[in-house]
Amino acid sequence: MDRQATLLQLAQKLSAATASSDWKALAAIDTLLASALPKMAAQGKWTPAERAALDALRALHKTALARVNDATAELDKHLYDLKNNREGWMAYALDNEVSGTHA
Repeated sequence: MDRQATLLQLAQKLSAATASSDWKALAAIDTLLASALPKMAAQGKWTPAERAALDALRALHKTALARVNDATAELDKHLYDLKNNREGWMAYALDNEVSGTHA
């Protein structure tokens, strides 16, 4: 498979994984990119079409990274909220247990 087709195929996979928030697929694609791109670069100068495909892949990778960072921040906030509200939930549960009511 030529480099342009490979880059376009990787871009398609990266785009689909990003759109579906498939973190395992994103990690696998990222690993694949880290090993495949240096090998492709070693094959010689990029053609204009290959350069365009590489630029598109780079833009998609940037979008995927932003999505991962957003999801990480969202998860961090959720975990922070859980930690901060733990005492309140425990008091509520203890009160329900003492009073004999169960949710």
